[in-house]
Amino acid sequence: MQKIALVDDHVLLRNGLANLIESFGDYKVLFQADNGEEFISKFEHHDLPDIVLMDINMPIKDGYFTSLWLKDHHPEIKILALSMYDNEYAIIKMFKAGARGYILKDCDPSELRAALLSLVLQGYYYSEKITGKLVKSINEMDEKGRFSEPEAILNDRETTFLKLACSELTYKEIADQMLVSPRTIDGYRDSLFDKLQVKTRVGLVMYAIRNHIISI
Repeated sequence: MQKIALVDDHVLLRNGLANLIESFGDYKVLFQADNGEEFISKFEHHDLPDIVLMDINMPIKDGYFTSLWLKDHHPEIKILALSMYDNEYAIIKMFKAGARGYILKDCDPSELRAALLSLVLQGYYYSEKITGKLVKSINEMDEKGRFSEPEAILNDRETTFLKLACSELTYKEIADQMLVSPRTIDGYRDSLFDKLQVKTRVGLVMYAIRNHIISI
C-alpha cells in the first residue's frame, strides 16, 4: 500500500483527488495540506508519504519551494507535480526542484493512475512532453544511478545556450544575452534537438540535468 500526501489550496479538487486515488485500491491518503507551510508542519504528526501530489501555485509556500524542501530533507519521497497550465517553464522549474513527474489537473483519471504506478515501479513519470529517448535513458541507469548514455560532444556556444535554456529566459532573451540574433538561437536549438535526440525544451533540460551540465 503506497502512502500519499496531497498539497493543493483548492479544497474541493483536493478532496476529489483523495477519493479518486483511494478508489484505485493500492493507495492510502495519509494527509492533505492547503500549502507548503502546512504540509511541512504536518510531517511531525504523520508517517512519511511515499508520493506527494504537489500543486505548483499556492499561497504562503508554493510548489517550487516545497519541492526543494522535500528534495533537501526527504529526497526518497517522490513528487508528482500538478498544474492547471501546460507551461514548459513550470515543468522545467519543477523538475529542477526535484519533481519526478508532471500532470495537468484536468487529466483523465486513467493518466493519474498510470502516473502513480509509474512512480512506484520506475521512480519517474513522463507524459508525451518527455521524449521516448529520455524514458529509455531513465530505464537504463546503471547500478550507481548514473545514466549509461554517453554525453554528446557540444561546442562552447552550444553549452552556453543549453545552460541558458535551462533557465526561465525566453529564447529572445537568450539571444540578447548571447549577443546573437533570434534566428541564430533557433539554429542552436534545432542543432541540439538533433544532436541530443530530444524534441522539446524540457528534453534539453533533462539532458543537462542527467549529464551534470547544470546542478539542481
